[in-house]
Amino acid sequence: MTTTAEAAPNAGPKPLTEGPQARGVLIALYAFVVIPFLAVLAAVPVAWGGWLSWTDIAIGAVFYVVSGLGITVGFHRYFTHGSFKAKRWLRVALAVAGSLAIEGNIIQWVADHRRHHMFSDQEGDPHSPWRYGTGYWALTKGLWFAHMGWMFSRELSNRERFAPDLLADEDIDRVDKAFPALVIFSTLGPALIGGLVTWSWQGALTAFFWAGIVRIGLLHHITWSINSVCHVYGERPFEVRNGDKASNFWPLALVSFGESWHNLHHADPTCARHGVLRGQIDISARVIWLFEKTGAAWAVKWPNHERLAAKMTKA
Repeated sequence: MTTTAEAAPNAGPKPLTEGPQARGVLIALYAFVVIPFLAVLAAVPVAWGGWLSWTDIAIGAVFYVVSGLGITVGFHRYFTHGSFKAKRWLRVALAVAGSLAIEGNIIQWVADHRRHHMFSDQEGDPHSPWRYGTGYWALTKGLWFAHMGWMFSRELSNRERFAPDLLADEDIDRVDKAFPALVIFSTLGPALIGGLVTWSWQGALTAFFWAGIVRIGLLHHITWSINSVCHVYGERPFEVRNGDKASNFWPLALVSFGESWHNLHHADPTCARHGVLRGQIDISARVIWLFEKTGAAWAVKWPNHERLAAKMTKA
């Protein structure tokens, strides 16, 4: 029987981790981290050379928004924290959309993130930038580790401990197992669309580069910056657990769809809106609001003003 995706993780006696990544997964990880990163570095000279069209921009923007919101609204606020309830079609759509970001299988992603919240910036956190200390070089090394280094040497978070609800959800298990096929679509789909729209091999190639590889690289580094930058730099208007360094970093607010309002999120993890103060734009929260208005989502955990006031830091 399919269970709901909103159930709380089982913090039972099971170990934190379940072993290292398989060698094949590690090789694929290197490919999908290094190649998009190199593509991002090459983007400026390639664009300068005229190999960028409005078709590439449009396809890339659609894939960026769909996969990015799949991560922020789906993987993060819905599946990890249960910020709202959703109809079955929306639950599956969010799982598929988030998978297109190529940040890992949905169940492992959720398990890692729930573990992060349980041990934020403490021993047990899979990707804290404070892992090596507070000195300049220690923090520099820690920022690299939190941003992407942790993925290459990690012990996988125990899914039975941190995501038993998703393991028991038949729909989500199917999406999880379909991840390789979704990776192929996310990578090559833009090329197919670009080729059909322009009816040319050049259109397919440039769409593959911009809407495929560059888009994947940009979204990766925006997402990873929440783990690294937003745990070191920025403002902390809300009180969080002792040792937790989650901060707001406004320059990333738009491109991260509101995820960089990270301090409130750690102060109140199940809240559907992260940007709760005046002027804090939170696109993901607006999308959830639209789902609520159409009846696709309900029981949304919107900010409670009394709760927020109690969590404000005392000046």
